[in-house]
Amino acid sequence: MPYVSEQFILDARKNIKINVNKPETFAGLMLFLFCVEEKKQQESYLKANMQEFQKLADKAFCFKNVDKSYNHKFWYGLLPKDWVFQTKTMFLKNTKVSALNFLVSLFWYMEFDNNEHIIECFRNKIGAQVFDELFYTEDIENFFINKTICDRESLLKVYNGTREKSTVKYEGSLISKDASDLTSAPFAQTLYSSHEIKKIIWVADFDFIYQFESNDEIPQAAPIFYTSFSNLSKPFLLLAGVSGTGKTRFVREQVKTTGKLDQTYCLVPVRPDWHEPSDLLGYISRLRKEPDYIVTDVLMFLVKAWKEIVDAEVLVRDCNFIGHKNLLEKIRPFWLCLDEMNLAPVEQYFSDYLSVLETREWQWSSNQFCYSSEPLLKADIIKELPNLGQGLRDRLGLSNIEYDSLWEYFSNYGIGLPFNLIVAGTVNMDETTHGFSRKVIDRALSIDFGEFFPNTFNNFFDQNEKPKGLNYPILSTVQKNDLNGSIDVDGMKSIEFLNEVNTALCNTPFKLAYRALNELLLSVLCHKPQDVLSLQAVWDDFLMCKILPRIEGDIDKLSSSNGEETLLHQIESILKIQLADIWGITARPDLYRDSITNPDTAIIIICRSEHKLAWMKARLNHSGFTSFWP
Repeated sequence: MPYVSEQFILDARKNIKINVNKPETFAGLMLFLFCVEEKKQQESYLKANMQEFQKLADKAFCFKNVDKSYNHKFWYGLLPKDWVFQTKTMFLKNTKVSALNFLVSLFWYMEFDNNEHIIECFRNKIGAQVFDELFYTEDIENFFINKTICDRESLLKVYNGTREKSTVKYEGSLISKDASDLTSAPFAQTLYSSHEIKKIIWVADFDFIYQFESNDEIPQAAPIFYTSFSNLSKPFLLLAGVSGTGKTRFVREQVKTTGKLDQTYCLVPVRPDWHEPSDLLGYISRLRKEPDYIVTDVLMFLVKAWKEIVDAEVLVRDCNFIGHKNLLEKIRPFWLCLDEMNLAPVEQYFSDYLSVLETREWQWSSNQFCYSSEPLLKADIIKELPNLGQGLRDRLGLSNIEYDSLWEYFSNYGIGLPFNLIVAGTVNMDETTHGFSRKVIDRALSIDFGEFFPNTFNNFFDQNEKPKGLNYPILSTVQKNDLNGSIDVDGMKSIEFLNEVNTALCNTPFKLAYRALNELLLSVLCHKPQDVLSLQAVWDDFLMCKILPRIEGDIDKLSSSNGEETLLHQIESILKIQLADIWGITARPDLYRDSITNPDTAIIIICRSEHKLAWMKARLNHSGFTSFWP
C-alpha cells in the first residue's frame, strides 16, 4: 500500500494550523478517542490505552527515528453531554475541519490504499456520529501514491530541527520533550491540566467511576433536610430589607434545617473600613523573621466547607472534585452570613469572590459529577510560606493524613470556592451604607425580604407559613435536554420571555446578556414548573431577583426615547402580556415558602413584580428618583 508525499504532509499540517485553535490539544483529544478500548455510562466514560497513545504521538510529531518502549497504562475520561458542541466551539470555530488534512498530519507514516481508506479507519474508531460532527470529507484526487515512506530526517530539516529538539508543533516551533511525554508535551498534558478542557473531557490516570458503580459502595445517606427545599441557582444572596425584618435570623434558621450553628454557620459583621480582599481572606505578615499567614474566620470557614466535601469521600484529582450524586446527600450547605454587608464598598473587599464565583464549573455525566473553580487564595501565596506552608496547614486543621489530597490541591492550585458554600449578605440602604454596582447585582440573587418573607403582625404568635430550605447549586450551565422535566421542555418559552423584557432594556445601561439567560434557565431547572402558573412564578421571581434590582435612576435616566413614558411603564406593559395568568390576581404559587397547616398545598400570592413595579413608579413620581431597594 502507498504513502503520502512530503509536500502533502507539510500542506496538511499548515491547513490544520490555520483552521484549528490549539491544534496540539485537539490532536491529543482525537488520539485519546482513537485509543479508547472500553466505553461505559452510555459511552460517556472512556478507558484509553495510553501506551498506544504515546507510540502514535511520537510517530506523528517526533521527526527523528524513535526507538523506545512505553509503559503499559490506561487513562480514563468522562465526557459531558455537550462535549461535541464544546469541541467545535473551542477548537473548530463552530465549523468542521478537513478530515484528510487532519488525518494525514497524524498518520502520515502509515500506508493506506487511498484517501477513503484512512478516513474509514479513523471514522470507525471514534464513531461515525462524532466524526461527522467534527470533520468534512472532500472528493479530491488520491494522495496516497508514493511507494516509500517520507523520511523523518528530511521533515526535521524543513523545520530546522535538531536531535535535541525534534518534536514539531503544528505552527513549526520545536520542543525538546518527546510528543509521548504525558506530563509536559502539549498533546496529552493539556487534556488534564487545562481548565478550559474540562468543558470537553475530564481525564484521570485511575478508574474513578469504578469506585461508584456498585450501590453497596455508594454511601446512602439519610436526607439532610427536614423541610421541603429548593436548590438555588446561585450561591450568593443579597437579603435586602429595613432593619429588624429578620434577615440574619432567616439565615440562622436555614442553617438549623441542615446542620448546626457551631458547625455550618459563620457570622461575620462587616466593618466600614474594609477595602481589600485581605480583610476577609487574610494576608502574609512579614513582621517576623519568616513570612506568616494571618488566618481569618472566613478562611477557616471556607476550609471547613472543603473538609466536609472530602469527608464525604468526594475524590480530589488535580484541580477537580469528582463523585457520585449520592455523595451530595452527606454534604451540608455552609452558610457564611456577612452582616450589614454594604457598610463597606462590596466591589472592593469582595472583588475576589465576585470574580471566582463566575468560574464555578459543574459537569455531569449520568450520575457522576466533576466540580472545579478558580482559587480565592492563590497557590503562589502558599508557596511563599516557609516549610511549604506547613504552619498554615496546621492552623487550617488539615494536618491529618486524610486531608493530604486536599492540601496538595491547595498547594498546587490554591484554595478554590467550595461548592457547598452559600454566602448571604444582609443589606440595609440608608445614608450610612454603600450602594451596589451592576457587577455585584448581576452576580447575586437579590431578595427583597419584605416581599418574599413578609412580616405579618397578625400572625406573630401563630405562624402559618415557613421558608423552604435552600440548598447550594449543583449546576453552572443548562443544556437543552435538562429541561425535559418542566413545562418549558426546550427553554424556548423562557427565552421568548427574556427577549421581550430585553426589548424594553435595549439602548439602556440595564440591557441583559447571556449570564441573565443562563440564570433564568437555571431557575427553571431548579424549580421544574409543571404548569403555566408555576412557570410564570419562576419568571416573576427572576424579575425580582435579577432584573428589577438593576434598574435605578431619576426621571431623565429612566425616560423612554419618545419621552412619553418611563422605562418602568414599558416593562409593565410587557409583563401584563408575558405574565398574563398571574397579573392583577392572586394566582401564582409561592416558590420560597410552605404552609405549616397544609404542607401539601402551595401558598398562593400576588404577582411580586407587579407590586414592586407599582412601588418603584410611585417612588419615581414622588421624589424624582427610584431604585429597587427598600
